[in-house]
Amino acid sequence: MRPRGIRPAAGFTLLEILLALALTSLVLVSLNVFVFSMGELWGRNTEVRLFDRHVRAVTRFLEQELRAASLPPAAAAGARAIAPQEIRPLSGRTENLLTFELLAGSRILVWPDRPLPEVVCALQVRDREGLVLLWHSRLEQRFEDDAPRETLLTPLVTALSYDYYDPEFKTWKTETTIRQDNNRQLLAPQRLRLKFAYGKQVRESVIVLAPPTAGLPNF
Repeated sequence: MRPRGIRPAAGFTLLEILLALALTSLVLVSLNVFVFSMGELWGRNTEVRLFDRHVRAVTRFLEQELRAASLPPAAAAGARAIAPQEIRPLSGRTENLLTFELLAGSRILVWPDRPLPEVVCALQVRDREGLVLLWHSRLEQRFEDDAPRETLLTPLVTALSYDYYDPEFKTWKTETTIRQDNNRQLLAPQRLRLKFAYGKQVRESVIVLAPPTAGLPNF
């Protein structure tokens, strides 16, 4: 006998339990579909994100090295620290390339002996190879005779071009080779343009080159 005035404890009916289980199952199924779809999208764009990161990393590295070459004491007042010059690589074919000098060298240069300062560098793009850094030190005994060493910066750069500004018409023109004046003197560009390609993905980055140093450059 139950004491008078005390009601039995309330509980869930079988229908309520089945309904709760059905709702929980629907939530779990929806959550799994969402997670797997997001994982598929994330994995599908992984290569694109890695490619974009590579483009930014290479561009940032070149900007830093060119900036170091443009700052005193590497760059003398009134001199252009980044200038075109005839370079003879290991292939033996002389080519007009953009050159710059790093007084303290660079962390990516692998020397056969102890590292030397006053490293003259040049940038070259080769078909099916990529962007190559040519370099050797002025302190080497055969600096004038031996071809510079070579370091592959990235195999994903397929083209290197040069931007020239025309102050008269206030326009930019992109050249695939370094421009020469009427006296066949090489003219330094104002910007460097790199084209990256990976599969169907193509990116282009632009690096502004410092003008002749008249003290500290404007960065």
